[in-house]
Amino acid sequence: MAAAPHVVVVAFPFASHAVKLFRIARALAAAAPAATFSFLCTAAQLQEQQKKSTLLGNLRFVEVPDGLSPSSESDGAAAVPPPHPKMRLKLFMEAAAAGGLREGLETARASAGGARVTCVVGDSFMWMAAKAAAEVEAPWVAVWTGGPSALLAHLRADALRDDIGDKAASRADELLTSHPGLGSYRVRDLPNGIVSGDMNSPIVSLFRRIAEHLPRAATAVAFNTFPGLLPDDLTAALAAELPECLPVGPFHLLPFPGNDDTVETSADPHGCLDWLDRHPARAVAYASFGTVVTAVAGNPEELRELAAGLESSGAPFLWSLPKESWPQLPPGFLDLERGKVVPWAPQAAVLRHASVGAFVTHAGWASVLEGVSAGVPMACRPFFTDQKMNAQLVARVWGFGTVLEEPMTREAVAEAVPSLLAGDQGIRMWEKMQQMSGMAANAFAPDGGSRKNLDKLVKIVCGEL
Repeated sequence: MAAAPHVVVVAFPFASHAVKLFRIARALAAAAPAATFSFLCTAAQLQEQQKKSTLLGNLRFVEVPDGLSPSSESDGAAAVPPPHPKMRLKLFMEAAAAGGLREGLETARASAGGARVTCVVGDSFMWMAAKAAAEVEAPWVAVWTGGPSALLAHLRADALRDDIGDKAASRADELLTSHPGLGSYRVRDLPNGIVSGDMNSPIVSLFRRIAEHLPRAATAVAFNTFPGLLPDDLTAALAAELPECLPVGPFHLLPFPGNDDTVETSADPHGCLDWLDRHPARAVAYASFGTVVTAVAGNPEELRELAAGLESSGAPFLWSLPKESWPQLPPGFLDLERGKVVPWAPQAAVLRHASVGAFVTHAGWASVLEGVSAGVPMACRPFFTDQKMNAQLVARVWGFGTVLEEPMTREAVAEAVPSLLAGDQGIRMWEKMQQMSGMAANAFAPDGGSRKNLDKLVKIVCGEL
């Protein structure tokens, strides 16, 4: 009898990546109870996941080195202050590439009673997992958590540079019609580091590594989307660049024990849902620019403009904003009876609430998927990475919202919010989104597209395909 599969899931321990990979790990473990799953991440992120989740019996945590010296994390007066987040990222990636990830696979093998690692499932940002998997003679299955359009742009980066050269500024509003799958986007929508910005930054170097490894080393690539959501030309272009492409999203709806409304809504420490219960249908604007990487918090002027725009809109609003940013809000804003500002909100449940009719967002891909799944029109103010392309997908391709151009102004917010909530255009958007929302809700039904792709992913990682 063949030994049971031992699948190692490798997380990228920054921003919200680990949360998404842990959802994948739990869904795989629930679907393949005879297999062993090891979830690799740094100690800090493992502790965070342990606080939120109960592990399945066949899923275990395994710590990987974070690249920091012991003194940087030690207690006491002589402790060295922790490095800047960018330096933490650099140190972690260097440690992982230098053998830390390979060491993690060995630790996983030992903690599983010596069971050989038979497959490595890894966040695409952990490109070095390709080599680590090859060293233990296991396939590498990659997970792309961000916007698919941005991944295609990174895969086509050389062709884009050859086309645009040093004319990104003068061609900023030109559509990329000569690049299959990218024809709906402008030059200005491309992520930094492809044709503009700092071409030598660590994050740009990371994306180049990803683009090098995914097409030639991955057995399959899992995406946070569902069949029918992406435009046909984008789907075809990705399939032409990559091995097996599997839409297994929305990730926040992945099936595993405990991933249901009862658990999510019980984690509402600031009473968001009770507050929403007191408002009519489609009356409230919900605003959030992320809880981990919050770009607007680093831009006090735009933060105040957003606050002023929400106040001027005349609509009730719920705003999820980290507490350290509250002092930057206009005087008296926190006392407005029409609004509620909280440091954290159960976003997916908030967006599904009947009273929420508009979503003001940074257009991070996970947020976009939650907005689409809930059928809520969006006003997008993108900042970096994939967000500009995601925002154009929302507004130009799907017609599910609008884009708040840079810099965001109070006038733009005050105009967009009522338009989405009660204007004719907002009503048409809401009606258009209901079909897509229904597709998202049915994605993991027994005959749903994501359910079928998840079943296929399970077979791939368990060595049955």
